[in-house]
Formats: sequence, C-alpha cells, structure tokens
Amino acid sequence: MPYGEPFELLYRLPIPPEEGKYPGLSPSRRVEHGLLVERDVPVRMRDGVVLRVDVFRPEGQSDLPVLLTYSPYGKHARKGFHMLYPQGDEDRGFVDPGTEDVTVSHYTVWEGPDPLYWCGRGFAVVNADARGSWGSEGTLTFHSPQEADDGFDLVEWAAGQPWSNGRVGMTGVSYLAWSQWNVAATRPPHLYAINPWEGYSDPYRDISMHGGMRETRFRSWWIESTAYSRNRVEDVVEMCKQHPHFDAYWAARTPDLSKIEVPLYAVVDWGDHGIHTRGTIEGFKQASSTEKWLEVHGRMKWPYYYRPESLARQLEFFTTFLKKPAGATLDWPPVTIEVRESHFVGEVRDEKAWPLEATTWTPLYLDASSKGLRREAPPAASVAYDSQDDGDHAEFTITFGEDTELTGTMSLQLWVESASDDADLFVAIEKLDRDGRRVTFPLQSMFHDGPVALGWLRASHRELDPGRSTPGQPWHTHARSLPLEVGVPTLVDIEIWPSSTLFRAGEGLVLRVKGTEFHTYPGVPAVIHHQEPLNVGPHTIHTGGDHPSRLLVPVIRDAAAPTQPSR
Repeated sequence: MPYGEPFELLYRLPIPPEEGKYPGLSPSRRVEHGLLVERDVPVRMRDGVVLRVDVFRPEGQSDLPVLLTYSPYGKHARKGFHMLYPQGDEDRGFVDPGTEDVTVSHYTVWEGPDPLYWCGRGFAVVNADARGSWGSEGTLTFHSPQEADDGFDLVEWAAGQPWSNGRVGMTGVSYLAWSQWNVAATRPPHLYAINPWEGYSDPYRDISMHGGMRETRFRSWWIESTAYSRNRVEDVVEMCKQHPHFDAYWAARTPDLSKIEVPLYAVVDWGDHGIHTRGTIEGFKQASSTEKWLEVHGRMKWPYYYRPESLARQLEFFTTFLKKPAGATLDWPPVTIEVRESHFVGEVRDEKAWPLEATTWTPLYLDASSKGLRREAPPAASVAYDSQDDGDHAEFTITFGEDTELTGTMSLQLWVESASDDADLFVAIEKLDRDGRRVTFPLQSMFHDGPVALGWLRASHRELDPGRSTPGQPWHTHARSLPLEVGVPTLVDIEIWPSSTLFRAGEGLVLRVKGTEFHTYPGVPAVIHHQEPLNVGPHTIHTGGDHPSRLLVPVIRDAAAPTQPSR
C-alpha cells in the first residue's frame, strides 16, 4: 500500500429507513405531468448487488441523453424544495435576492436536477440510491472506491437502455457533486460530461480534517441524517478519529482528478469554506479535461443551482455534449468569477485561467508592535493570545491606499511559539469599510455574517509536500505529526482558502489568528466546527527580525473590465 498498512473499516448501527419516512420498495410505472415515471427500478452491479433507481422520461420519446445522480440522501423525497426560498426568511440565510420565486417540483431529489424541467427539454433523469442506502442492497460506505465502481456501472446501464442515446452526464450539488469527481476518475466509456456544483474533491482536506484538525459538528450531524440502511453502515466519525493522518484510508477516498478527461462545468461559491469551495476549484485545476469551465460566485449554493440563469447554462452545457454531434463545444470563457465588494454586491468578470494570469503575489509582513501589516519586514516583536479563550486573538490590519483586488488563495507564514507541543491555529481574513466596520459575506450557504476567507492548521501537521506546494498555496502532507518544541518559535505555513474581494481605497483588510473557532453558531448542527481543541496556555506570534511572519496575498493588477454586473 502506498500510504501504509491496510485499514479495517469500522461500522455503526444503521438507522431504520422508516424513520426517514421511507415508503419502502414499491416498483411502479406511470405517466404523470407528461413524464413516464418508473420507481425502484433494479440495477445489478458487477458483483451481483442490486441498487434501486428512479427513472424519469418524457412520455413517448426515445433516443434520450441521461442525467444521472448518485447519493445516499434518498431518491424517494417528494416534497419539492420551494421551502428553501420562502419570502421573509432572510435571517435563516436561504434567500438570495432575485430567487424568491424559485421553486422545484416534488420529483426532485435533495440537491439534484428537477426531472420536470429536464424531461421537458428532452432529457431523461436517473436518480440512484447509493449501495446500502434505503432500498439498495449492500453495505453503505462513503467516499469509497465501491461508490466509484457503482457509479461506473450505473453510467453504463443508463447508456445501454433502449430509450437512451448512449450519452450520460452527471449533475447535482454537494455529495451529488462529489460523486461526479469520484465516478469520472474511473472513466466510464459512456460518461460524456459532468457538472459538479459545489462539491469537495478531497474528503480529508476539504471537509473532514481541516489543516489536520478533525471536524466534529457537521460530520456528526451529517451521518445521523444519512445512515438510513438495512445493512452495515460505515462509521465515518469513528474512522476520522482512528485516521487523523492522510493514510491508506484517505488515499482510497481521494480520486485521482488527473484521470478525469470528460468535459466539465464546475460551479462553487466563495463562501463555502470548510466544505466545497476549495475542492471544487481543485477539481477544476487538476482535471485533465481539455474542455472545462469554472464559475465562482458570491451567492448561496442551493438557490444558485436552480435559478433560471443557471439552468440555462446547464442546459447549454448538457445539450452541447449529450445531444450535439461529436466535436461540438462551447465558446465560453474558461473561468468566470464574481469579484465581491460586500454581501451580495460584486461584479462578474471572465478570465482565461485559474489562478488568474494577472496575479501578483504580494507579501504583507505582520508587525506585532503596531498590529499592522506592512509592505516591508518590521523590527522584531511578538504578541500573545490565550489559545483557550474564545474572545482572545491576535490581529493585524492594513488600510489600502488605492483600489485593490485580491483573488485567489492566500498563504500565511507564521512564526508561532506554543506552551505545549502542538497548536491549533484558526485564521480569518476580514474586510473593513472606511469607518472601520466589519463587512460581511455569505458563509456556508446558511449565514450572512461570514469573513472574506478562512484557514486552519494543527501545527504538528505543518510538514509540506514540496512537489505540490506553491508560494500562494501550501500543500501539507498530513502524513505524520511533528511535535513543536515548547517555547521555541517554529515556522508554519497555513493555507487560506480561495476568495475574491475588492477593497476600495480607504478600506482595510484584517488578519485574525486565534486558538478557537471563529464562527460557532450554537444550536445549529449543520455547521463546520472543531470541538477537540488541544491548545494549552498562550500562543505567541513572532514578527520581524529573524522571524518575518508574513501574509502572501494575490493582488490582481490591471484586471479586465467586468463582463456583467453582479448576479
């Protein structure tokens, strides 16, 4: 094994599907609203296990391209999603201006395509219950090679149906997007295009073990919302505890993105730090596809997926690669970004590549004596904070003298001294207006008080992969723990997740570092949190002199004019 010894998969008790309002297996075939709806169709995998799918087709049509989804969330959910966009629900964070009238039919699976929309435009939709979930046979595992194999088999099954034109695409949000990276890396012959919409691609770095710190709240809530099965269920929480380093377990759950060659259209928002932002962009970067497009916006994932403008883009994409003759392509810019100024305020611009070609990596040196960020390294100084006090932190600020756009990842090199042999470091980048007030942005598609960007690192996981690290994006191996020497300043590199923000002249950027979570949202289970702090006593940040701590930021010089106003 390239990452050490083989591992033992641990299991937990399943949740009876009936507790998730599962109606039970009920194969049926009927015409509804112009759709031919087939429920609980059996599909046999290569090892003989039978998965269950629902198939939606326009009545009386054949030679249809297929949109496939694969997830453990339950294809039987039949409520529609208009509950996400009620008028007056701004405080819960689900309303994006201009999308209050978005509705999704009751045929739609959670975070998946609406069959009523797609069948009306000449596509078939196939929704699969993952192996072991709900009515599908087998053991329920997550992010696994088995899921990738099952996805491969489902693609080939769908392509071989008499009503299919032999071309299959995949679409969907979150786990439905993750599944696309996982399946596409196996190269099914009849997978012609994917549309991963807000989907992590590296389960260790993107969602489970941020900077080497185990995520403890979202994952626990997620498995209790997902473990509906009549068979064994992988205990992802316990596996995270047992595998704190990137070992064989995680390697088996990290697809080789370079093997992806099909056309792809990846979409994500800047505010999904801790879940999808990093992994979606990495998927785009690492895929070998010659035809690939990236769109990054400043809105919220669920409304954005279903808004009419987004559906029109999805339709153009899938029509091109699933319906048109071979060789057809799209005259789209490779990258489209929204450069944010504040909450739901920004301008959309087309770019040729990611990272942006106009990037100038610019160091801002931390100055503990003035609490500032300086263009040149300052004299030696230090500042300490109580690593166990939620209210204590170190901060460093710069006020820009001219309009300054920062788009990309950031890299924080920090000389840190700890009172113990490790340190959990939480980093936030914030924007201040001209009056020094905090400017907020959407966060995790549920909140409106988020930062510009976030970063995490457990100091013992500071070892870098020199082959994958770049000046603007450190890449940690997470292969082993290297204890700190107590009382000795040690250099650590912290990856700060991608963002795009315009700072007007007179506005400020503040870097904050602390030993506890920045955004806790008590009582909200579906939020990223790290509740296993190992910090003890003070953390001391050394700046200047022999310890030139610095923040490397991606300044965009001579940016192209906006393509269109904010969406």
